[in-house]
Amino acid sequence: MAQGCPAWGGEKGSTDLTGSSLDHAPVDGSGMPGLVRPSLAQAIKRGFIGRCPRCARAKLFRAFLKPVDRCPDCHQDWSCQRADDFPAYLAILLTGHLVAPLIIAVELDFSPPAWVQMTLWPAIVAAMVIALIQPAKGAVIAAQWRLGLHGFSSSDMQAADADANGGASN
Repeated sequence: MAQGCPAWGGEKGSTDLTGSSLDHAPVDGSGMPGLVRPSLAQAIKRGFIGRCPRCARAKLFRAFLKPVDRCPDCHQDWSCQRADDFPAYLAILLTGHLVAPLIIAVELDFSPPAWVQMTLWPAIVAAMVIALIQPAKGAVIAAQWRLGLHGFSSSDMQAADADANGGASN
């Protein structure tokens, strides 16, 4: 049976990668003193800018599209993320929606020769997709983590919510 990534630290009595006890965890169950559980929007923003969605202190990526296996600051396990093709889809969708109106406006206002358009627009599209794919992947990883999807434990998130709300469940 495959074991999912723990979203908010381990069980009582468990240790992090350094061997430190996680028993000192705050009410949110994060396993890190003073760590406040981010909202979905905060987590996505942190992922979009390439920071750890959990603590916002460490980098989320060790290479262009390769996330770190574990955050060096909060020890969140990112190895189970499964962003797959969704970041590429988002980057292409955003690029198309931003570039299409520009192409139309340039054609209507300036009517450049075809060779200019066939040179200019593919270069702009390629640059935009390359610039957007890592932020899109960070945002997708953050959303998956925060929502407890694709290997991230939703039971840990629900327990953290209940603890943060004084035991009330949603």
